[in-house]
Amino acid sequence: MGTPPPGFLLWPGPVRPYELIKAKRDGHPLPPGSIREFIAAYTRGDVPDYQMSALCMAVVFRGLNAEELGAWTQAMLESGEVLDLSETPGIKVDKHSTGGVGDKVSLSLAPLAAACGVPVPMISGRGLGHTGGTLDKLESIPGFRVDLSVADYRRLVRDVGVCLIGQTATLAPADKKLYALRDVTATVDCLPLIASSIMSKKLAEGIDALVLDVKVGSGAFMKRLEDARALARTMIALGTAMNRKVTALLTDMDQPLGRAVGNALEVVEAVEMLRGRAPEDYTEVTLALTAEMLVLGGKAATPEQARELLQRAVADGSALRKLKEIVQAQGGDPRAIDDYSRLPQARATRDVPAPGDGFVTAIDTEAVGLAAVALGAGRQRVDSLIDPAVGFTLLRKVGEPVKAGEPVVRVHYNNEGPLKDVEERLLAAYSFGAQIPAPRPLVVERLE
Repeated sequence: MGTPPPGFLLWPGPVRPYELIKAKRDGHPLPPGSIREFIAAYTRGDVPDYQMSALCMAVVFRGLNAEELGAWTQAMLESGEVLDLSETPGIKVDKHSTGGVGDKVSLSLAPLAAACGVPVPMISGRGLGHTGGTLDKLESIPGFRVDLSVADYRRLVRDVGVCLIGQTATLAPADKKLYALRDVTATVDCLPLIASSIMSKKLAEGIDALVLDVKVGSGAFMKRLEDARALARTMIALGTAMNRKVTALLTDMDQPLGRAVGNALEVVEAVEMLRGRAPEDYTEVTLALTAEMLVLGGKAATPEQARELLQRAVADGSALRKLKEIVQAQGGDPRAIDDYSRLPQARATRDVPAPGDGFVTAIDTEAVGLAAVALGAGRQRVDSLIDPAVGFTLLRKVGEPVKAGEPVVRVHYNNEGPLKDVEERLLAAYSFGAQIPAPRPLVVERLE
């Protein structure tokens, strides 16, 4: 990047979106004041979506340097209220995932951490692109409210030890607008935009420390290890600059996490994890991330010691009781945690058969996520309605044997319209072979 072009507007001054867009398009660094004023104007509604989309696309191609990224993140953070949770004793710790398929970790991690004494103020998002959203999963629990006021959020963090909500109108409103816009303008998988979105939202919620789950693989926004590592380091640097402790785990997303994909189906699997009977991969990733929260929260000296506390919280039922307490406190029906028939149910299922004998050698996880969107479990547009009941049960995963005609995926559906397309997508997502593939580590790397 070079110096700004002659005549380039330096702030303070009126917003001139065209000049900012053109400068970034041509590879010039943007003055921090220009960035702050542009984002403030977008938040107010003075800059239209199409111009913000153009600037984001320019950022996709040209990037942001460290100074620009710091200004962008600070502007997003300061576009609304920055919460003070000092009335809640203890070190407040949250976790954020960069998004994956079958990633329902937050649903079991939050009650686990809270049951072990770590306050968890968690502001989550909705489905983005091919990935599912924590809010959509929570809302599949009848009555569960994620639109609580800031006052209720503070109260629940203090009294229950955890609160799971969406972005309010006052917390990082610039990010709330931009989050939805990026989803439909092909500007999701951009390192600076991802980093600034995550960190502005997380720093606004009143946390002292943060654990990052940076996904890497075919179902992640970061397909390559070096990109995932760069994103993690960028977010750690942003957190450190704002006096927050941040730890990151790079975790595998080369196949869906667990066996459930779809909102209500994933709620069931999350509850089963708190009963000690969820799939091994999902359990391991959840325990690894929650252990880091306990260490940052001062409840354990090491991740190994933290795991002992977590396993005890599962064994004695305290984590499951905490989940029921959360559900009740946020207006949901806690009976659905014991009686899954109270969750949304698909009217029918259909199995996708294996084409031959062998082993599952790979799963194109992004393709599975897009198949879920096509079925109705995710959004194709900002205003799309999702069906909380539909989704998939993965009956076979990588390394598992199959026989011709044996089901590999069970589709839970309500509408037959997209069914043929969904089945074709799923079958194309699976690869089969005669040899068992080498196993991949679930936790690829740890950074702090």
